[in-house]
Amino acid sequence: MAMGKRKDVEQPLFFTAAGLAHSPAHPFYRALNRLLDEHSFDRFVQRRCEQFYHQTLGRPSLPPGVYFRCLLIGYFEGIDSERGIAWRSADSLSLRSFLSLPLDENPPDHSTISRTRRLIDLETHHEVFVFVLELLAENDLIDGKTIGVDATTLEANAALRSIVRRDTGESYQQFLTRLAQASGIETPTREDLARLDRDRKNKGSNDDWQHPHDPDAKITKMKDGRTHLAHKAEHAVDMKTGAIVGVTLQGADQGDTTTIMATVVEATSTLRELSDDQATQEKINDKWMSEVVTDKGYHSSQTLLDLSEMNLRSYASEPDRGRRNWKDKPDEKHAVYANRRRCRGRRGRRLMRRRGELIERSFAHAYETGAMRRTHLRRHHNILKRLLVHTAGFNLALSMRKLHGVGKPRRLQGLFLLIWSWIGTILIGVGLRRRDSDESEINFAPHPGLALAA
Repeated sequence: MAMGKRKDVEQPLFFTAAGLAHSPAHPFYRALNRLLDEHSFDRFVQRRCEQFYHQTLGRPSLPPGVYFRCLLIGYFEGIDSERGIAWRSADSLSLRSFLSLPLDENPPDHSTISRTRRLIDLETHHEVFVFVLELLAENDLIDGKTIGVDATTLEANAALRSIVRRDTGESYQQFLTRLAQASGIETPTREDLARLDRDRKNKGSNDDWQHPHDPDAKITKMKDGRTHLAHKAEHAVDMKTGAIVGVTLQGADQGDTTTIMATVVEATSTLRELSDDQATQEKINDKWMSEVVTDKGYHSSQTLLDLSEMNLRSYASEPDRGRRNWKDKPDEKHAVYANRRRCRGRRGRRLMRRRGELIERSFAHAYETGAMRRTHLRRHHNILKRLLVHTAGFNLALSMRKLHGVGKPRRLQGLFLLIWSWIGTILIGVGLRRRDSDESEINFAPHPGLALAA
């Protein structure tokens, strides 16, 4: 057989649409589009976004339905940046079908996606998040009675080497040089600066330093031990179904006891919208938002007292603080002791186990496999726009998992292997049971010599 050689390809001058390369749409995205069309998603977002566009002037823009689908692709495909979403959409015929783009039309590039994000306000992104929650409520995936709250850090799109002083605008290198010269070193070397900086206290204080292009990013210690500029994302999760009913983005230097109330208020207002809607009010628990479950980082006397004043039963793990003095603090004492009594009960222990399961699962899907652990945007209002639609994709996956058994398109790739693993497990179990039955017959059968002796 002769070896084939690569030849220069000449594109034909004319060709028909039937002759173009095509592939069947991905079954997951086909089912997701069918679900969105049944609830008139495109009509909903077009009506909400009409105020941001001129009626007659300007060139044709990116349809809002296509824009929000692009952000959903970021979650389902695990793509962190808008540039990566644009590249992936241009490279996949299945995603072009999901975006309803004809073959003679170019998919949106990253600059168009970015401009559309800046054009549409934060409230509209929140309305899309609530729209998905209404879809979940219709499928009995929202209970709303018990809410779990926890937070995680997201790495900012900013480098520590670029921070500047808040008062003077000096860079870190310029600041150290000025300190060295003030101490008597006229021309300090890098070793001199490192030695001077080694023993300084509070060298990375957020009160003194900020990033010039992203002042919302705060210096903090990440979960892996590194110090980086980061943001703090906090989730409010339905403890019965695992759906995210509220998400906030706050400064990474703020403690859990400081940020919890904003997340609780956000979840409360979202659940109130669902309970006021005639289509979903019968699906929401009558006692919606009556219990809050947290870890020990949120435990403080004032936090428990605030939750009690909001008529919320708290289940917060209590750290070992030793014996406390409750003099002139009867209300705080009552709130702390009531929380302790609830946590030690059977229901409290069960909720603590589910808190670690459901909330950490939302973090894993949204930020690990969903690739949002590192942000590519700056300023909280920009990041929160992407985050709201990203978590809406997580909630859509819950609905898809209930309706079709698969919550992400990549799950279909391992479905065939999973089925064969189930079959192999069953066959191994049948073989072991048969071997055990054969061994029991051998061990307990009477010996021929005993039968003859009898």
